[in-house]
Amino acid sequence: MNSFVSTSKAERLNPESFPWQSVAQQLEAAGALDSRPRREATRIPYIGIQAFCDSPDVVAVIQSAASDRLMSRAHVTVREGGIAAATALYQNEQTPQLIVIESCSIPETFLVEIDSLAEVCDAGTKVMVIGHVNDVHFYRELMRRGISDYLLAPVDPVSLIVAISRIYSEPTSGKLGQCYAFVGAKGGVGSSTVAHNVGWTVARQAASDVVLADMDLAFGTASLDFKLDAGQGVAEAIDDAGRLDEVLLDRLLARCGDHFSLLRAPGTLERCYDLAENAVNPLIEIAQASVPFLILDMPHVWNAWARNVLLSADEVIITAAPDLPNLRNAKSLVTFLRQARPHDPPPKLILNQVGMPKRPEIKPAEFAKALQLDLMACIPYDPHLFGTASNVGQMVAEVSAKAPASRIFSEIAGSIAAQKPHRRTSLFNIASMIKKMTFSSKTA
Repeated sequence: MNSFVSTSKAERLNPESFPWQSVAQQLEAAGALDSRPRREATRIPYIGIQAFCDSPDVVAVIQSAASDRLMSRAHVTVREGGIAAATALYQNEQTPQLIVIESCSIPETFLVEIDSLAEVCDAGTKVMVIGHVNDVHFYRELMRRGISDYLLAPVDPVSLIVAISRIYSEPTSGKLGQCYAFVGAKGGVGSSTVAHNVGWTVARQAASDVVLADMDLAFGTASLDFKLDAGQGVAEAIDDAGRLDEVLLDRLLARCGDHFSLLRAPGTLERCYDLAENAVNPLIEIAQASVPFLILDMPHVWNAWARNVLLSADEVIITAAPDLPNLRNAKSLVTFLRQARPHDPPPKLILNQVGMPKRPEIKPAEFAKALQLDLMACIPYDPHLFGTASNVGQMVAEVSAKAPASRIFSEIAGSIAAQKPHRRTSLFNIASMIKKMTFSSKTA
């Protein structure tokens, strides 16, 4: 009989340790119960997932989870009929990488049914169970049979995604870095300036590696802001997506300090950058696997690849000026993101150029209220400070550390750095590590 892939959680449970506790209490004590926030989930790989449910509520939960951005690469199908339907189907069909079974059966009956399912499963198939029985002995019997995880109903889409992510994440690897997409509600509102100053400040304050990618390939200004020549960093990373890895990405980065690096945009009109919808995904995934913070400086465009990047980012930060056109555009963005990312936190809002003389403005509190968002920051209009910083290729804090804008950027960076994931091996040390590993293998 084929056995399901075993799970390490069963090994962490001592059968004699908590004889009086419920399964939920014991799993929590053993570290097996999912109590982590959503951002601990990683993107699900390209796998087939087939779910067999006994109740319409679980059907709805799985369908909702399947529409989440973290599940975009998985192919999910949902059927009714529970474990009996699964066993009948796989008599004549191959099993997918992951089977999700919901059962309302009593434990004794379900264990017999799960043994029958194991008879028709291919080697390597993982099985997750959603059950309605809160009993630790039942849980242990499932783990003994190699079930990958047991979720106690009722479940929600986020918990399901985290559980699947946990099954397919490497236990020895650190958490993926966070991806922050900065986008302007309107052209000229200073979204790039905000992104550059926040990214630079995060690297300096948190002493953590930050990569800023200038996604405006034709007109990007990141190179100017950091006093660098334009480069092919972003363009080459996208064009060579098939061979992009951590080592190649490292070579494409322009260093702007101990912890801050820039992926420069070409800044030329020699070609049109009509990117495919998923063209930027490999870059995001490689960078996230390498550094704690990836900042995407997005252009004010609306096309397939830009839309896909906003859906893929962990956080979206909208910069707007306090006037009516910005409010209209910001409202459209917020509405879209809330509908397309129902399990993610809402976008963050930064108001820039506040207090411009002779310009009629919407009060910041009213602007935020109209969008039903909390205001992350309100940056005062200071053309001399920002113009000087731009002209000399420095960040605002380098020009005037005591300026109100410098303090605000520090507060924004502190908010982002507070979400810092578990530290991973620095991207900047990857090449040297590979050399050491190669040398060690030759001398062994």
